[in-house]
Amino acid sequence: MPSKSEQQHPQAHGLRYPFDELPADGDVINVAQGVYWIRMSLPYTLDHINLWLLEDGDGWTVVDTCVDMDSSRQHWETLFAGFMGGKPIKNVIVTHMHPDHVGLAGWLVKRFDANFYMSRTDYLMCRAMAADTGRKAPEEAMRFYRAAGFSEEGLARYQTRFGGFGEHIHELPQAYRRLQQGHELIIGERVWRVEVGSGHAPEHICLYCEELNVLISGDQVIPRISSNVSLFPTEPFGNPLQDWIDSCARIKSVLPADTLVLPAHNEPFYGLHERLTALIDGHEKSLSRLLEVCAEPRRAVDREVFSSLFKRPIGPDVFFMATGESLSHLMCLVHRGDLKMKLDEGGVCYFTKSAA
Repeated sequence: MPSKSEQQHPQAHGLRYPFDELPADGDVINVAQGVYWIRMSLPYTLDHINLWLLEDGDGWTVVDTCVDMDSSRQHWETLFAGFMGGKPIKNVIVTHMHPDHVGLAGWLVKRFDANFYMSRTDYLMCRAMAADTGRKAPEEAMRFYRAAGFSEEGLARYQTRFGGFGEHIHELPQAYRRLQQGHELIIGERVWRVEVGSGHAPEHICLYCEELNVLISGDQVIPRISSNVSLFPTEPFGNPLQDWIDSCARIKSVLPADTLVLPAHNEPFYGLHERLTALIDGHEKSLSRLLEVCAEPRRAVDREVFSSLFKRPIGPDVFFMATGESLSHLMCLVHRGDLKMKLDEGGVCYFTKSAA
């Protein structure tokens, strides 16, 4: 969710947006030679996703797919019969495991017998989480959110929502082609190089074409909002925020400043280095504020912790997301040695600033 600095200055980082209009649902806009922008609606607070259609000889390569619901399938049907000219989809590439990106991958792959590309970590984790659909929340997860400070009511809400990850995901293909850092794909006689980010998803794929100087960035670099970086019960002592900061710095070091960035949300933009710097600096400032708040013992869900990270009040609609971000920031400070953590007799974890 947006950080305090992002909400205050959503366009304050010297970014330039070269396209004046948005594509209508299921329509296309040409953004670079052989590269087309599709935009589809989502049934979430973040109400849209950008998908990318690449000319690929006698067919097409698709990057990301939208969630599995009737309206998005219909938009694809309109594209098949119209703009795509009856040419088949040859490759389906998914940047990462979240439902708005992977939701219709299985449907598209099956329909066209297409090749399916994903990173190994995100493919396997997506399959595992989708398999939780309809299952009861595990005790490890209940212990995790109890430690975060959830009330009994909050734990009950978590139990109700657990297992919903796969609701908008068509059954994944049972085989895939693995993408790794530095891999190169030939799409329409152009080379697209894999650049991996981490933190928002375990092994997030971005695609960079040097010839076009274009980066398909997925959720790794978005212009107007910060991607959610959360700690989850499956890896309760992980450090996704440091992974995120490090991968943003690495991408900045290897890609040109004047790259055209094609993000999964909001509009295409120029200003890659400025945006990555803003993302890194925003989190570092949040960490500094949080460290001062933790001069006194704090739970992850304490109001003072939330107010140090987010400008907006945290209501039920974003409570779980905010808790995940709160925990990722707190755990980052623990890994840096700036905070210590202690469980009380009720299994609730308190974070306190380490002695100087």
